[in-house]
Amino acid sequence: MANSAKYLLVASTEGYSGKSGTILGLGTLLQKQGLKIGYGKPLGTAITTKSTELVEEDVNFIASHLDLTPDLVRSPLLYLDQPTITKALQGQSIIDYTQALQDYFAETTAELILLEGGATLAEGSLFNLSVSQMAEITDAAIILVARYHSLLLTDSLLTAKQFLGDRLVGVLINDVPLTQLENCQTLIKPFLEQQKIKVFGIIPQDRLLRSVSVREISQRLQAKVLCRSDRLDLMVESLTIGAMNVNSALEYFRQGINMAVVTGGDRTDLQLAALETSTQCLILTGHVSPQPLILSRAEDLEIPILAVDFDTLTTVEIVDQAFGVVRLQEPIKVQKFQELIAEHFDLKGFLAEIGIILKSDL
Repeated sequence: MANSAKYLLVASTEGYSGKSGTILGLGTLLQKQGLKIGYGKPLGTAITTKSTELVEEDVNFIASHLDLTPDLVRSPLLYLDQPTITKALQGQSIIDYTQALQDYFAETTAELILLEGGATLAEGSLFNLSVSQMAEITDAAIILVARYHSLLLTDSLLTAKQFLGDRLVGVLINDVPLTQLENCQTLIKPFLEQQKIKVFGIIPQDRLLRSVSVREISQRLQAKVLCRSDRLDLMVESLTIGAMNVNSALEYFRQGINMAVVTGGDRTDLQLAALETSTQCLILTGHVSPQPLILSRAEDLEIPILAVDFDTLTTVEIVDQAFGVVRLQEPIKVQKFQELIAEHFDLKGFLAEIGIILKSDL
């Protein structure tokens, strides 16, 4: 390698496991310990187009929040967009990125470089940029972020260990329901460590991290914002359908917290009931404009109203798919994940495992 920095590859077995949040939380902790951090994402997946150029949203977002100077950040070597994959499958322009990755951080002052892997261990294999290939090229240690689904999480982690070998220094288990924390501590962790898979942290499930902003909902629904476009950063934690009589609905709405309420544009009674409870936005279907009194009340309460062209069922499906699978883009989520990492991650054990000695420990 052209520099003396150590590499840590943050990987996962499935998408939306919490890699970006882990990088932000871990990066912040390491910076507080005086370590100079670099960050790169060789595979571009969160792609947007600006002035005809492809841009990786995660790179800009993480670089900004970790306050990284240009020599400490690297944009993707490759964007996994459809044209690029199609050309590769057709036998055109398949590039070996081994040398490019070796030179990725040739000029840097970073002491530890955090590389973000693809959504799965295999993603990027077509271009020699799978997790195991990237780790081999950069001589990186690997930490695996795994989202909890059930006790069978152990299956995927054991398979990952077989696949990644000794480069896997440990795992972080994320999004664990409070009812399953004890099982993680007393069953999963001891079992994995008997299999020589260290568990550096168990992160409890948090409602805020599974929430979605009104802005994200609006974008997914291609909605028209009828009022309070300045309040689209409100976070929605649950979805409720307003379709019953108003007395039943009011009791139902009162049980919800930070809701998005989907109801017909003609249901003024339900709209009023929703506005008087813990509602973060109204989503109106049916191509019927709300009454002026609804708009006025929503303005006063600072609650956005969205109008959509979809029917109620389709609207609910689109919004429901967003919970727990949106990218970590809101500052309030970043702060929460950083707090959870600081509280639940064994930083000292992790640093010992990857061979980093802090100046304060000398």
